[in-house]
Amino acid sequence: MQDNLVIVESPAKAKTIEKFLGKDFLVTSSMGHIRDLEKKDCGVDLENNYIPRYVVSPDKKKIVTELKKLAKEAKLVWIASDEDREGEAIAWHLQEVLKLKPEKTKRIVFHEITKEAILKAVQNPRPIDLNLVNAQQARRVLDRLVGFEVSPVLWKKVKPSLSAGRVQSVAVRLIVEREREIINFESSSAFRVTAAFLVPDENGNITELKAELNKRFETKEEARKFLEKCQSAEFSIGDIQKKPSKRTPAAPFTTSTLQQEASRKLGFSVSQTMSVAQRLYESGKITYMRTDSVNLSDLAIQTSKSKILNSHGEKYHKFRQYTTKSKGAQEAHEAIRPTYMDQEEVSGTNQEKRLYELIWKRTIASQMADAELERTTISIQISNTSELFQATGEVIKFDGFLRVYLESTDNEDDSSDAKSLLPPVKVKQILRTDLIEATERFSQKPPRYTEASLVKKLEEQGIGRPSTYAPTITTIQNRGYVVKEDRPGVERQFTQLSLNKGKLTEKEKTETTGAEKSKLFPTDIGMVVTDFLMKYFEQVMDLSFTASVEVEFDEIADGKRVWNEVIDEFYKPFHQHIENALEVSERTNGERQLGIDPKTNLPVSVKIGRYGPLAQLGEATEEGEKPQFASLRSGQILETITLEEALDLFKLPRDLGEYEDKKVVVAIGRFGPYVRHDSKFVSLEKNVDDPYTIELPRAIELIEAKREKDKNALVKTFDEEPELRILNGRWGPYISYKKKNYKIAKGTDATQLSLEDCMKIIEAGPAPRKGRKK
Repeated sequence: MQDNLVIVESPAKAKTIEKFLGKDFLVTSSMGHIRDLEKKDCGVDLENNYIPRYVVSPDKKKIVTELKKLAKEAKLVWIASDEDREGEAIAWHLQEVLKLKPEKTKRIVFHEITKEAILKAVQNPRPIDLNLVNAQQARRVLDRLVGFEVSPVLWKKVKPSLSAGRVQSVAVRLIVEREREIINFESSSAFRVTAAFLVPDENGNITELKAELNKRFETKEEARKFLEKCQSAEFSIGDIQKKPSKRTPAAPFTTSTLQQEASRKLGFSVSQTMSVAQRLYESGKITYMRTDSVNLSDLAIQTSKSKILNSHGEKYHKFRQYTTKSKGAQEAHEAIRPTYMDQEEVSGTNQEKRLYELIWKRTIASQMADAELERTTISIQISNTSELFQATGEVIKFDGFLRVYLESTDNEDDSSDAKSLLPPVKVKQILRTDLIEATERFSQKPPRYTEASLVKKLEEQGIGRPSTYAPTITTIQNRGYVVKEDRPGVERQFTQLSLNKGKLTEKEKTETTGAEKSKLFPTDIGMVVTDFLMKYFEQVMDLSFTASVEVEFDEIADGKRVWNEVIDEFYKPFHQHIENALEVSERTNGERQLGIDPKTNLPVSVKIGRYGPLAQLGEATEEGEKPQFASLRSGQILETITLEEALDLFKLPRDLGEYEDKKVVVAIGRFGPYVRHDSKFVSLEKNVDDPYTIELPRAIELIEAKREKDKNALVKTFDEEPELRILNGRWGPYISYKKKNYKIAKGTDATQLSLEDCMKIIEAGPAPRKGRKK
């Protein structure tokens, strides 16, 4: 019999805590939530004050049985789930399901997994906080009601199998609205004038002074006239201004700022950041990773000070205590920081090491002195016109916190951190020009969201909380409303006028613009669903309403509101909207008429089909004529595709010719573009092959490559059992039999397996390998 049973959420956390508690404590894991709302009838009793109907998840029944046994044998049960709403709800569910008696149950919490924190928590147990539980229950119930009632409306009115979510739908709305801003954006151009002047330095060597005109010209003619003036002008230093400035370090990380900075600096997705941070926390390396707080404990501040003094000296230290500005900040956690500030590095995976280093640097920098800079602005006069050239430079006089860390920004064109060092000049000094250029520049469309900038926007709007950002962004991608991808830029012509050694020339140049990397794009179905929800469920899609619901959850957590009263205030008018939408809304598939095909005189339209967006040529008639359909290409959307682009889609399938006396045809199917030959299908290589331009030699190359791959994949066959094959997969050899796969034990020589050996493996049951594409 074990005296003390400690229950945490994860095995990794259990393993770390067990090291600190000693032999009198057994630490085990619940593997997260052990129960959830039942799936039938939405899992909420609408007639009885919205009481949730919870059931133990099928995959947790074995765990619950084991926990009940261990709890029964223990003298004391310690529930040590995280101290936030989800963690408190896990603790409450454990207490309820395991039927734990209050006198033998203790709730303990901590923000870091260190020996000191764990032992302190054991000495200071507390009851389960039902206010936090009710705040989590309110969120879960409200989200279930929204999803359970709105989703069937989407099935009937838009497309089967769609779903809606309270926060997710608002996030998609933000992305759709940004996309339409970009679609409707009209770019304008102006001419930016830059100059390079030749200046002798202190040693007499010629250096370059780069400057930009303090005005842009709207037309090429205006720019040309200015350069013509410069042909006979004299340039001199009019003014030199030096101003001291300083930079202050960013506050320690919150969940949101960590997700943003890990995206910018490390290229991590939001969910990846949280997964790596979770592992760092559970292994005792950082404090709790779901927090709105920028506060640091006195211990963290003191140990940071010691590290700074030892590594950099007293002048680099500055005491700072940050306060949380977020109105809806949750429980009083610390900021995300290393548990031991003297550890600059930790062991672990490469991802864990990189994220830890980022957290350590940010925390240390937050306790360091300001960086002191000197900003110099040189004004260059032009003898025959009032415009001025200006050169700016920045010199770091004292690096301060910059010695350790500099925060990144979301501004893709921000070059403010790369100021040039200016050569020494004097007022009235005459300058010699090397080159003056007037280059046509274009106004920039609004930037699409990255995962990081979307998190920032959600936080600014008060939508969601630290625990919801990552699952929200993952969900909208999994549901197919949003895709995260790279897209190539397009070529654009621009004009450049140059004045070099008194000679004025003009050139037409080409640049690639608009390339996107890891950006969030709404899909056609995401846009159609957003429009439908905006029309019939305006309240659910309203940003301020969604934010106000979060505030109400906070009030429940603080004990200021009763959770089911909050639900009732929302649900009754919301349910009326559902009934109205079912009654008055029209079925929509985003259909848009594009015009008439000049060759066939048939109408052309685009819409959402069963497998995604498609173009339609013609209409079904009583005479039995059927329309033609073609899938839209990647990057094409219903709102912007033109008649000409849609007609191009019907050029497929294309007959490329013959190979081995059999036709080779290229087409686009449900799973993308492919080549068909001899009743076999070969996928085109993504971002390399275009089904509209691919020719026969390349198609043959793909066919032969597929044959070689298939040949290498086949290890062994049996004449007695043609359906049984031994194949090489990504993770090693396996048996394929009657459309099921069976694992071959590691170390087995697959080539030596007999039919009898294979049948024994098959009888043991299928074991599909995780991650293998079938």
